[in-house]
Amino acid sequence: MAYHAFDLNGKVALITGGNGGIGLGFAEALAQAGSEVCIWGTNDEKNAAALEKLNAYGRKVVVMKCNVSNEEEVRTRFNETLQIFGRVDACFANAGVGGGRDRSFAEMETEEWKRVLDINLNGVFFPFREASRHMVERAKNGDPGGRLIGTASLAALSGAPRGEHYAASKGGMVSMIRGLAVEFARYGVTAHTILPGWIETAMTERHMNNEKFVSNVLPRIPQRRWGKPEDFGAIAVYIMSDASSYHTGDEFLIDGGYFLF
Repeated sequence: MAYHAFDLNGKVALITGGNGGIGLGFAEALAQAGSEVCIWGTNDEKNAAALEKLNAYGRKVVVMKCNVSNEEEVRTRFNETLQIFGRVDACFANAGVGGGRDRSFAEMETEEWKRVLDINLNGVFFPFREASRHMVERAKNGDPGGRLIGTASLAALSGAPRGEHYAASKGGMVSMIRGLAVEFARYGVTAHTILPGWIETAMTERHMNNEKFVSNVLPRIPQRRWGKPEDFGAIAVYIMSDASSYHTGDEFLIDGGYFLF
């Protein structure tokens, strides 16, 4: 008999920041595995391009414009997502911004600190709150299960000079998700964090084009290459699938061995 635990037919994934980079890597793999997909993004052009790309997989795909740091906008978009799909089986909180490394922590402006935490931490809290409420309600009505997945960063574990605000937002996400894993386990809801290393995306483009950065960092990656968005497809399918139903509260470090070396 064939093993079907990774079959996502009948499931719905919501991916914030799913119109590019790692988020789009999630979306493509999930759609290929059978899931319907709803993407939230703020860039109209990227949203349209993602929609066209994902439509090729023959699954139901909807793209919405949403600023995840806006509480009311998140609540509205989540309700619209439910109206369209009827359910959300997995919420991938992937939207975020980088912190930059141009100024010392001692010179960091308060507004910059607040901006990064607002998007990277509140922008996880708001979607997760809506998703967990929906998943608990479903469970109480006899339909348990759900997945909460946050995209953090290697910066949550290692020192990030001149990026302490970014690291704080990602470290806070890890701690939040550990709590969610414990609180909602009784409803069949699991929660995980994915921690990417150095991945080729629009967010890291300026680093990848910096010769000094490349010569210092690339030799420290045992696999001797940058990560790519498609490197995150398999973990997204595994977490969303029934195969991972007894696995919760984990941090998946995907960095080509960088942290170990």
